[in-house]
Amino acid sequence: MNQARPRRPATRADFEIAVICALPIEADAVYALFDHHWDDAGSPSYDKAAGDCNAYSTGAVGRHNVVLAHMPGMGKANAAAVAATCRASFPNIKLAVVVGICGSVPFGPGGDEIVLGDVIISDGVVQYDLGRRLQERFVRKDTLLDSLGRPSAEIRSLLAKLKSRHGRKMLQNAMAGYVNVLRAKPDLAAGYPGTAHDKLFEASYRHINDGMLCEECGCNGSLLPRKRLLGQQEEDIVQPTVHFGLVASSDTVMKSGEERDAIARQEGVIGFEMEGAGVWDTFPCVVIKGACDYADSHKTKSWQRYAAATAAACMKAFLGHWAPSLTASVSAPKQPAGPWFLVPYPRNANFVGRTAVLHELQQLPLGSASRVALCGLGGIGKTQIALEYAYWLQETCPDMSVFWVPGNNAESFRRAYSSIAQECRVPGHDGSKTDVLALVKRWLESKDCCRWLMVIDNADDTQLFFGQQEGPEKDSNASNLEGNLGRYLPECSHGAILVTTRNKQAGSRLTQGKRPIEVGRMDEDETAQLLCARLDGVDAVSGESSALSSRLEHLPLALVQAAAFIQENTITIGEYLRLLDESDQHLVGLLSEEFETVGRDSEAPRAVAEAWMLSFEQIQRQNAFAGQLLSLMSLFARQAIPLEFLSYYSQRQQQNQNQEARGELGLTEAFKKAFRFSSRRSKRQQDQDSSETRGGELQLTNALGVLKAFSFVSEDKDHGFDMHRLVQLVTRKWLARNDKLHRFAEQAILSVSQGYPFGTYETRARCSAYLPHVYAVLACEGTGSKDERLARALLLHSAAGFFTDQGQWKDAETFQLQAIKLRRKLLGSEHPSTLSSMNNLALTYRVQGRWKEAASLGEQVAEARKSILGEAHLLTLTSMDNLASTYRYQGRWKEAETLGVQVVETSKRVLGEEHPDTLISMGNLVSTYRGHGRWKEAESLGVQVMDTFKRVLGEEHPSTLTSMDNLASTYRSQGRWKEAEALFAQVVEKSARVLGEEHPSTLTSMGNLAVTYRNQGRWDEAESLELQVTETSKRVLGAEHPSTLISMVNLAFSWKGQGRLDDAVEQMQNCLQIRQRVLGSDHHHTVHTLATLTDWQDEKKRLGQ
Repeated sequence: MNQARPRRPATRADFEIAVICALPIEADAVYALFDHHWDDAGSPSYDKAAGDCNAYSTGAVGRHNVVLAHMPGMGKANAAAVAATCRASFPNIKLAVVVGICGSVPFGPGGDEIVLGDVIISDGVVQYDLGRRLQERFVRKDTLLDSLGRPSAEIRSLLAKLKSRHGRKMLQNAMAGYVNVLRAKPDLAAGYPGTAHDKLFEASYRHINDGMLCEECGCNGSLLPRKRLLGQQEEDIVQPTVHFGLVASSDTVMKSGEERDAIARQEGVIGFEMEGAGVWDTFPCVVIKGACDYADSHKTKSWQRYAAATAAACMKAFLGHWAPSLTASVSAPKQPAGPWFLVPYPRNANFVGRTAVLHELQQLPLGSASRVALCGLGGIGKTQIALEYAYWLQETCPDMSVFWVPGNNAESFRRAYSSIAQECRVPGHDGSKTDVLALVKRWLESKDCCRWLMVIDNADDTQLFFGQQEGPEKDSNASNLEGNLGRYLPECSHGAILVTTRNKQAGSRLTQGKRPIEVGRMDEDETAQLLCARLDGVDAVSGESSALSSRLEHLPLALVQAAAFIQENTITIGEYLRLLDESDQHLVGLLSEEFETVGRDSEAPRAVAEAWMLSFEQIQRQNAFAGQLLSLMSLFARQAIPLEFLSYYSQRQQQNQNQEARGELGLTEAFKKAFRFSSRRSKRQQDQDSSETRGGELQLTNALGVLKAFSFVSEDKDHGFDMHRLVQLVTRKWLARNDKLHRFAEQAILSVSQGYPFGTYETRARCSAYLPHVYAVLACEGTGSKDERLARALLLHSAAGFFTDQGQWKDAETFQLQAIKLRRKLLGSEHPSTLSSMNNLALTYRVQGRWKEAASLGEQVAEARKSILGEAHLLTLTSMDNLASTYRYQGRWKEAETLGVQVVETSKRVLGEEHPDTLISMGNLVSTYRGHGRWKEAESLGVQVMDTFKRVLGEEHPSTLTSMDNLASTYRSQGRWKEAEALFAQVVEKSARVLGEEHPSTLTSMGNLAVTYRNQGRWDEAESLELQVTETSKRVLGAEHPSTLISMVNLAFSWKGQGRLDDAVEQMQNCLQIRQRVLGSDHHHTVHTLATLTDWQDEKKRLGQ
């Protein structure tokens, strides 16, 4: 058929035929049948609409200008995305032909035989995987609203013509000629494979080994006879036949003969493919596919190239009967009147939930110069909500135009405006020197333009729209548009703008200060719906979907990515959860897996982790210090990050900058401190320091504002900061990728060591709150600098103090040993800091009952301090006093007394007789006398210490109360119960008032008073008070704290005194189990508990007998 050569289209709007191919071999066959190739004609390629990520080839087939769209992969989702973006770039497409290969049903509904190489033309498409997967079966959705519509009247008319005897003959004759053309091209390898390779097995006979040909693995099942192949020789070519009928389309490859036949019987289909359903609702569509297998398990690729060739040949023959539109070729282009719907993405069929946010958007007034921003973390679903709203608006307000403009960079923004100008034929758009941004803005603002909504997607960069606020000067090579885009946003009474952004600050400025709509994470019901839609056909054990949602923080993009991974790798949700749980590295790795989803820009990262890393880079550009804080915070525990830690980092950075400015860079820390305190600074210099401090606070506030604006951190009610768990893990990966992880790990250790106090009762609340951050930074590996290792040692030392206060002596020992090791290596064995850690370790050994180790280490510390600091130094006296107490616990009374007396005498001489440290040493000597049974000396010295404390520090000072408690214990040891009781009662009353009713010292005194009641046989009073002490200690100190265990043992003694032997034995058994676990079997408390329990159990046996 001789046809006139069509002219090369002037614009994309002149193309009316689209051919869509999923595989390169399919596209190769189609392209080989082009009569003219416009891309090779010496003219520039056609441009594309904004957001169109498709690849195209253009040319002519017969008298039609044709655009060939190359799909990135197989499947309905890819096909739908390609069709939608193709429609945006080529708005006048009248017919889309999906060309390629398929699996065929061996026999049609009327018994017609289909052999390999035959061609199937659709007269309808059945989406057979759309439905509900019940536990026992799959139920397809086949209602009118759920089914794909029938072809257009024009397509149905042509199909009716081609189904006629004459039409079919013309079609097949033309197709045979085009097949011969393709077979003659060696590079296509489209030869006929031969009848010997056309094998149809019984539907129930399964292929023996996947990945191998039937000949290789020995498939020898019964073959069904093929009448059309009978009598054919190997070298004979069976001419392909065209079959018209329903085509089954899904996202899965059909590889089951039995299921193939079941669906064919139920639905009346004659072929199985994977792209038609994705294109069907976007364009008037025909599916033309060549049969390359029988949709069973015996698939082979040997027929694919020939089948692709027969389909391409049939496509060209089919188009020979398709009449082109005259108006498109002869009419002069007119300016469209609108409305326009220039959205580059199809509607997301799997969109679920978000009803509250959508409702808020749907209530907004339209056409009143309104602007609104959707703000939230990257991947939270802002673009999907905007996309759903755009399609809702198209349905609800069909007279309203919708324009989609990417806001991620200046070039994408310009391309979108250029596309609006071309598609809407804005007057003046074809001028060579036209300022398209200003042109489109004026046109949208003009009264001639209909009502419109503009969606500005991913507008995260404030500087891109409003210029650089601070920091280094802009790169001279940056686009001239950067910093100026804000001026091109139209503003008029008939238009509205919807912004999606990760940056709340950018959203606020783009909407002229209006409150943004914050998009939070999905709730349980929404994530369940999302996973159900995305994992249709994937079996899930009860609770697995909920566990997956929780593990991924209910983040929609992460859940979609997980669903894509599960589908692509054919695994279960449980198997995916096991991958997540293996390690944080596995979790970040899975978040880095690329995937496809509706509404993702072609330039956008294809993984959650990469999307966030893009935001990190943007934060770095917008506020470098914010990037540093994010890096630092990722190495702390993710919740309740104290502002104090961040302030310390800010101060260090400020000091470093100031030192550089003042030329102090090479000074050691010691010299800097000396310089700072010895040099007299002028008033001007002091004012400068104050100004720098205020500047640092402002810098910190601004940086935290940026991080909160991007939703990477949130501030809690106590002014601490929480970080999204997945963001934290991805930030660490980003640091590692940029070789910054070790540097910021060092800074994290420095900050926490600076902010973590030494553990005492007064600091226990802060110590407990900061402890998760201690564990987090100690697990980090820094640069290994001396400063970092010293900070690590200090942190270990301080945390060990907290563990000691809590009675967690094993943990205290572990931390102090590490601190000592570091300090010995860095500072030496006799450095005061090293000796301080050794001294505390000795105390830890002592409370564990490991007296030999405590004494040995205590002697080392005492001797070293004598040698370095002198016998009269306060630290030397403290270590000697501690050593004397250790001797006392060992029963080495003479040594304890000798050393205690020496400490007291030296303290009196050096510090004075009434110095608090002298009095404390005297109090320890009182305990030595009392333990040795020297009651009179203990009482005399105890009274002296108490009276002096009262006079020097006051009657209610904690040290005074301790001395009163010691004296009361001395009275009790002598059997002077009434005097002991009176003094203990005073101590309890004053401690409760001064220290608080739940202070450990108050509880200890209450316990001593209860024991005094018990000594007097006042069992009920003793029990009542001991119950109170036990319950309070459990709540305040913990159920396994050594002091709590002492109160529990005392309560057991009271129960025994009341004759409740069973209760007493059970309580003592509980105490023994806890002490064995917490203190160890060799601790003296454990040994005493075991002995007491054994005696009571023996007594119980005697009473039983």
